[in-house]
Amino acid sequence: MHLLEHVILASYTTFGIGGPARWFAEIHSEDDLHAALAFAREHRLPIFVLGGGSNVLVADEGFPGVVLHMQLKGIHELPWSAAGTRLFAVAAGENWDSFVSFAVNPGLGGIECLAGIPGTVGGTPIQNVGAYGQEVANTIRQVRALDLQTMQWVELPADQCGFRYRGSIFNTTERNRYIITRIDFALQVDALPLLSYADLRSYFQNRPLPNLSETATAVREIRRAKGMLLVPDDTDCRSAGSFFKNPIVAQGKLEQIAAAAGIDSAAIPQYPAGVGKVKLPAAWLLDQAGFHKGYSLGPAAISMRHTLALTNRGNASAADILALSALIRESVKSLFGVDLQPEPIIVG
Repeated sequence: MHLLEHVILASYTTFGIGGPARWFAEIHSEDDLHAALAFAREHRLPIFVLGGGSNVLVADEGFPGVVLHMQLKGIHELPWSAAGTRLFAVAAGENWDSFVSFAVNPGLGGIECLAGIPGTVGGTPIQNVGAYGQEVANTIRQVRALDLQTMQWVELPADQCGFRYRGSIFNTTERNRYIITRIDFALQVDALPLLSYADLRSYFQNRPLPNLSETATAVREIRRAKGMLLVPDDTDCRSAGSFFKNPIVAQGKLEQIAAAAGIDSAAIPQYPAGVGKVKLPAAWLLDQAGFHKGYSLGPAAISMRHTLALTNRGNASAADILALSALIRESVKSLFGVDLQPEPIIVG
């Protein structure tokens, strides 16, 4: 394990934003992780775990501690007794979209709708990555991690991970406690693709029923059309994906939102989210508040193709992105009384 000094983090993030890490360690094994943590403890430095950099916004000042760049690799099949299911242990540093291709090509289902999502495998359980009707929680059997409180290795079954919409214990109740090094996924043999979302149903409306690989390809094409697939030299891709979570509000709040929007409450797009609660599309709230595709504040802008993606048009700073985010959040709060929560992790 080699420590580097003053590594600029912008090139390690999909935003293309971020100052230097005081120390930067490439983690290729669990031994590397122990060594880097020992260095951080000895020098009383904070740590930050960096995967694919697809869900982070790094401060312009950088990070004053040790950045652990997770590069552990390997996909191994494990013994598994459940009929129609195969179990794979996947290292945290594996590219997520490559793992989706690994799964769908031989007809293993459960993650085909998660194709095209940037980042590494290790980051997916933290916010329970989901798209087009699937979440990684549906296929995760257990997570291997280092418990920083005890410095012991643990293997947490899925039911102990507290998975929920865009969340888990790893980004809520036990935030910063665990460093994930491996995830075990249970994938379905000879599965049919999940085509529950309108975008996918529309895509295949006049085509034969797709297999898993064709579904994953369609998802990537849909994401590309929305600027949500990493494409070189496309400024719409310099983002962290959806910047805001879809808010969950009390059913009774719909009348207030409808009055502010000047519409009937039945016209508000909404999805059930538990007893007395509904989930609202954050993109709809932004549109209603006047923040449309292409809206800009200096070099920070809303994507031309996806209302929820805040983008770096070329020379934006973290401060620029945060200023646009604050303007949007304050406006939506003032108009509708709804608090928008950011999805990316703010570092430094």
